[in-house]
Amino acid sequence: MTFRDIVPFRKKSIPVKREESNPFALLRKEMDELFDNFFQGFDLEPFGGRLGAFSPDIDVVENDREIKIKAELPGMDEKDIEVSINEDTLTIRGEKKEEQEDKGKDYYRMERSYGSFTRTIPLPVEVETDKAEAKFKKGVLTVTLPKTAKAVEGTKKIAVKAE
Repeated sequence: MTFRDIVPFRKKSIPVKREESNPFALLRKEMDELFDNFFQGFDLEPFGGRLGAFSPDIDVVENDREIKIKAELPGMDEKDIEVSINEDTLTIRGEKKEEQEDKGKDYYRMERSYGSFTRTIPLPVEVETDKAEAKFKKGVLTVTLPKTAKAVEGTKKIAVKAE
């Protein structure tokens, strides 16, 4: 086996199959793809991600006694967040408004960014809504939902046996 067998030095021609026979339709398709992909990877919105959409990262942890939900809400204050609980769902809503003003001798710059979100999380068991707590610290919202006695008693562990 020679080195030329491993790494070919000449290019092989590959036939190109075009889906569109009309050159203008092909140009339009390529321009649509260009504009669709233009903003990917840029953090242009107040929360990053796609333009016009925000969904905060949420962690849900369940143990024997409670359900804990943590939501990352950077740059927000507790007054901008609303948490509500229904029989079997938890809803977190929020809105971020940010303004930055910069004045100089020869310039004036004002930037505004706005964004809102709503997350609805289905709850797997009954919780005591009267004892629910929500705490906000350093951009992280932590909601603690204690399970009802019925839900705690209803949990049964099943032994797993190897065959």
